[in-house]
Amino acid sequence: MRPPGRPKGGSPSAQREGNPVSAALRVRGLNAWYGPAQALFDFDLDVAAGEVVALIGRNGAGKSTTLKAIMGLARATGTIELGGERIDGMASHARARRGLGYVPEERRIFTDLTVRENLWVGARTRALDVEPLLALFPNLRRLLDRSAAQMSGGEQQMLALARTLAARPRMVLLDEPSEGMAPKIVAALAEAVARMKAQGVSVVLSEQNARFVARVADRALLLERGHVVGTAAGDELAQPGEAVRAVLGL
Repeated sequence: MRPPGRPKGGSPSAQREGNPVSAALRVRGLNAWYGPAQALFDFDLDVAAGEVVALIGRNGAGKSTTLKAIMGLARATGTIELGGERIDGMASHARARRGLGYVPEERRIFTDLTVRENLWVGARTRALDVEPLLALFPNLRRLLDRSAAQMSGGEQQMLALARTLAARPRMVLLDEPSEGMAPKIVAALAEAVARMKAQGVSVVLSEQNARFVARVADRALLLERGHVVGTAAGDELAQPGEAVRAVLGL
């Protein structure tokens, strides 16, 4: 693990860090609160096109808060740019229209709608092209006309991500995707994230599963009590060292 601000030198993403021209997402001095309690402190981040960055730490470390603050769902201050455009003063729905997607931990799919109808809702004003989504999540093909209420938790997680991608975002915020998922579903999610990355979609995900992060992320930021306390290359988390294990409480 490295101290904050010193990502692995040979990584292309590390070379892009701090470059406002190439950053798909640029965050500076982000602070966030729940009521009077501050939950995130002076958070900085640059994410390049097609890069996957993970936020890892224990429950309460500030991972989900960071994603909500970027999406405009938590009281926050700081500068957020998406593709070079300032979005920190916008409502969450306006950020979504600019190309920012968000998959919350609780998924929030419409259980009274079918899978196909959920995807139509996700597409919003865009025409729905279902085939690219089914290429990412082939298991959904046989479920298109099934009620979302009849799906397993893993299938619902895939639907939640597919619904977000139906709007064709350029940046996706993904909150705890592997939590409570069976190994087969975790593997399918890792494949989907890899395909998203190959298509140039950037991802910021919050996670506690270091091995899942090792499969999908270019790099990781380690959070404790709302502060970034270190960074690691994604592949370093396949066998977490002592410092990473301490941050994760392993």
